[in-house]
Amino acid sequence: MLHHHELSAAVRAAIGAAQAAGALPAFDLPNVLVERPRETTHGDYATAIALQLARPARMAPLKIAEAIAAHLTAPAYVGEVGVVPPGFINFRLSPDWLRALPDAILAAGDSYGRVDLGFTGRSAQVECVSANPTGPITLGRTRGGVIGDTLHRVLEAAGYDVVLEYYYNDAGRQITLLGESVKARYLQALGQPAELADDHYQGEYIIDLAKELIAERGDGLAELPADVFAEYARDRISRQQKETLARIGIHFDNYFREQSLYETGAVWDTLAELQQRGYVYEQDGAHWFRTTAFGDDKDRVVVKADGEATYRLPDMAYHRDKAQRGFDLVVDIFGPDHHATAPQVLWGVQALGYDPAFVHTLLHQIVNLVRGGRAVRMSTRRGLFVTLDELVNEVGADAIRYFMISRSANSPVDFDLDLAVEHSDKNPVYYIQNAHVRCAGIFRKWAEAGLAADADRDADLSLLTHERELAFLRKALELGDVVEMIATTYEPHRLAFYATELAALFHTAYEECRVLHSEVPEPLRLARLRFYRAAKLVFARVLDLMGMSAPDVM
Repeated sequence: MLHHHELSAAVRAAIGAAQAAGALPAFDLPNVLVERPRETTHGDYATAIALQLARPARMAPLKIAEAIAAHLTAPAYVGEVGVVPPGFINFRLSPDWLRALPDAILAAGDSYGRVDLGFTGRSAQVECVSANPTGPITLGRTRGGVIGDTLHRVLEAAGYDVVLEYYYNDAGRQITLLGESVKARYLQALGQPAELADDHYQGEYIIDLAKELIAERGDGLAELPADVFAEYARDRISRQQKETLARIGIHFDNYFREQSLYETGAVWDTLAELQQRGYVYEQDGAHWFRTTAFGDDKDRVVVKADGEATYRLPDMAYHRDKAQRGFDLVVDIFGPDHHATAPQVLWGVQALGYDPAFVHTLLHQIVNLVRGGRAVRMSTRRGLFVTLDELVNEVGADAIRYFMISRSANSPVDFDLDLAVEHSDKNPVYYIQNAHVRCAGIFRKWAEAGLAADADRDADLSLLTHERELAFLRKALELGDVVEMIATTYEPHRLAFYATELAALFHTAYEECRVLHSEVPEPLRLARLRFYRAAKLVFARVLDLMGMSAPDVM
């Protein structure tokens, strides 16, 4: 159990005991919030419950707090319970318990940071990227992918059975345009007359696809319909997208094809059910969804007069499928261009008879590339966008993963290309990973000296008395809290913030708490070796949750 939850339960029990003893009057027991105070001088945990109870108890908060403290049975890890005006109850961890934490961390191993929030056995789906198979993965789609994959990792640490899913928009007008674009470039490459319309795909990658098609299948396809070219391009681009995303550690559990919703008839079944429920009507040859029934300013077309479905209808069918698959939680991660349209799809889910509360929509803002303090575009070769492949080639996967979650999804990200490749403490990626490198360096030097690899196994951890060591251990203890916060708020930027704070405390401890220096007594040397072994594991876990590597050298 997370400590703040256990302390909350203990305080509630103490209130009940105080009431039974007549020290407090009868009133309904409220929820008790125990949290970490901003000022460490106030303790490791604190609660202001006594101030909340002043009115129902008709007592001074300080008296209430004293009564609660007097009837409190504190867990073993609490060393001190204090009551301070105007009625706060502060908890301090037992120093001996805190010093023993390295052994507990190492015993947990790769499960350190996993928490039991009651989600075990529950299923979650995270949908992200979901770029059309019409071009390379762009910078904007990358941010959603990193946010989604980080959430996927954290939700798993919180107990969910998580499916990371990519929704391929492989049906509709955009695929038709893709086929026509590749065919035009194919004909041009053969010296035959062909022109691209304004709405065709203009990027250089279309020319590359046409050349690859000639190399693979020859020059005898000129009379074939555009559908053939669309199929080739779609499959080739889809494969490339998977390979590109794998370069930054994103591997999807499932790829869901929009076309399958047409093949199974799910799109038209959805339309029929919406009609049956009275939420779709016909007007001017088109089918309209009554979004005004949900507070929209006007109704929206779901099937145009020519019989083609707008994006809303297959998206509703897709979310209906999600509901039918039984996910307890669905997180949809979209770019800012979905701000107005995402609610319309959820209204469709509601109109189909499902409670849309199981779907959480996360909208992220844009990414701006910066070099030398100025906005840049990395390439003109690929058209009017920056590709993920180009960015990986320039700064590497770890920098991309970190900077994409370095800010709240609600805020744009200024991706500083110069900073991302700098090997100094100014670069947060280097700063965090260097903590793991420093730990690995200690054990490498230990081994080079011919000392026993497990010499610290029975170290006397009571010797870990330096304030820097204890400050780091307190922060390491917060990893479970961070996992809980992200799993309930869907805000992965909190992990980036935590990693930076953890690294800051580590580097200070590293400078002041030597382990290999000849003047360090042997018992303290072994205790600190244990400390750094635990620190190394904590950084490996944090970096893994962010999808980043934990290097031993840099």
